[in-house]
Amino acid sequence: MLILLLIPFLLLELYLSLKVGEKIGFVWSAVWIVVTMAIGIRLLQSTPFTMMQNLDSVAKGKLSMKGFGDAATAYFIGAVLLIIPGVLSDILGVIALSYAVYLQFIAKITPEQQIFDLNQPYKGEENVIDAEIIDEHTDHKRVP
Repeated sequence: MLILLLIPFLLLELYLSLKVGEKIGFVWSAVWIVVTMAIGIRLLQSTPFTMMQNLDSVAKGKLSMKGFGDAATAYFIGAVLLIIPGVLSDILGVIALSYAVYLQFIAKITPEQQIFDLNQPYKGEENVIDAEIIDEHTDHKRVP
C-alpha cells in the first residue's frame, strides 16, 4: 500500500525537480539541495532544545499535550523532508515546519494557565470538609 502512494510522489518529485532545475540551472539546483539539506540537519540537531521549550510551554499551561505532540511531529517531519533532496519534499517540509511554528506561536500568545506550581505545596480544594468517620457498630479495638 505504501508503495502505491510512494510511486506517484517520487514521480511528481522528479518532474518538479527537473522543471525547477531547468529554470534555475544545475548549479543553483545543487546549491538549493545542499542548503536545504544543511538546514534540515541543523533542525534535527536542535530537536532536543525545541522539545524542551515545548515541554516548558506545556508545564506553564500555554500548550496542550495534543499541541505538543502535533508540534513535535510536524517539526521532525519537516526537518526530515528538508534533508531529502527534491522540490516537492522541500515544499512539504516548509509547510510542516510552518505548522510547527504556528503551534508554537499560538502557544506563546495565549495567557498562561496555572496547571501546577512545583514551588507551592498542593492545598486541595477550598470547599472540602475534612472529617473522620467512626463506625460505632464494630467491636474492633482502636489502635492509637
